[in-house]
Amino acid sequence: LLGYAGIMLALSLLKKIERQTKAVEIAATAAAESAEAALTQATALLHAERPWILVTVTPSPTIENGFNIIATNRGRSPARVIGMAYEARIVINEAHLPGIPEYRPEDPEMPSVSLILLPGEFTSLKTFCREDVKGLCESEEKLRRIENWEERVFLYGKVVYRDLMTPPDEKSHETGWCCRYIHGRQKSGLVMAGTQEYNLHT
Repeated sequence: LLGYAGIMLALSLLKKIERQTKAVEIAATAAAESAEAALTQATALLHAERPWILVTVTPSPTIENGFNIIATNRGRSPARVIGMAYEARIVINEAHLPGIPEYRPEDPEMPSVSLILLPGEFTSLKTFCREDVKGLCESEEKLRRIENWEERVFLYGKVVYRDLMTPPDEKSHETGWCCRYIHGRQKSGLVMAGTQEYNLHT
């Protein structure tokens, strides 16, 4: 009888321990899910408050048939611009651009870029006008092909920037942009173009 009572007591204790273990596991799972939800919310808040640099094209107020390519901080916090790149290509059409944007090697004598853009502020990246087309063409034949729309001028580049609210070792952000120049008989145009690789936002 004593042995039977001992076995029953042991079984009762084992069941209690099992129930407590399950309760601890449920609490741990709930805590992990709560922590993950808090991390997701914090990440979303960080992304919502970070700077976002967008590139647009506006007509130049001072140059006839001229255009300004500008970068604007559309985010909610300041951005430190740490690098810019620019390239011009004359190709038959967009399909003949390199699959991934290619840039010439950087000039080591060029000063490094360090510019802070507050939310809503902008900076000019490039000014392009009808006269600049002649400078890109090696010959009159090349210019004639552009005037006849047999070849097209593409301008592309990127802006590299950091979030001032994050640690210095945090990965930088990058905004890519690409424009196609339209050469009319009297008026010219510059419109956004390019594939996703050329219009990358990180």
